[in-house]
Amino acid sequence: MSKIAKKFEKICEKIKGSANNRPIELIAVTKFFTEEVVSEAISLGILNFGENRVQECENKFKNLLKTNTDIKLHLIGPLQTNKAEKALGLFDAIHSLDREKLAIHLKKLIIPSSRTKSFFVQVNIGMEKQKTGVVPSQTKEFVNWCANDLNLNIVGLMCIPPIHQNSKNFFLEMKKLSEICKLKKLSMGMSTDYVEAINCGATHIRLGTALFGERSKK
Repeated sequence: MSKIAKKFEKICEKIKGSANNRPIELIAVTKFFTEEVVSEAISLGILNFGENRVQECENKFKNLLKTNTDIKLHLIGPLQTNKAEKALGLFDAIHSLDREKLAIHLKKLIIPSSRTKSFFVQVNIGMEKQKTGVVPSQTKEFVNWCANDLNLNIVGLMCIPPIHQNSKNFFLEMKKLSEICKLKKLSMGMSTDYVEAINCGATHIRLGTALFGERSKK
């Protein structure tokens, strides 16, 4: 059994022990990992993959998508408006809808044949100046505007809690926000805190190093 297979087995056990029979989507974050690593993950039955950059994803998955039609790609990093059109043709879901300008631009570009079918609104749950995202107090208004005025398919919320702080309080706040917004999906929890995220109601977890080990910097 390979190192990745062993890590995946342990992760699945932890998910099963935390989810109380709720379905949890594991998104394998493949930023800076090779096509060969992705192929091994596919061989283990992993079909959801998260990437931070449009260009890296396009280069890495161009051939893989031809032979693995069940793959689902998730954009989990910031999206620049000049990359929006390409992103709509590549990703099944965008988790980083974080501002009005981007929402308007996506509305103009999206067409029936666009691959992207769902969006998560990114919430700046820690109110951090260096991070993008909608502030919690404006989340419901933003979600309603995107869904009702722009007709974007908003399916859930996403967050990245502040590092070096207890994630649980932020996850619980996200759970409350999702209920206020009447959204069923919560994209939260990464390699260091995914069990806590599941316990607080996460439906999608984003795991890179926990699954693949340390990534090389590029």
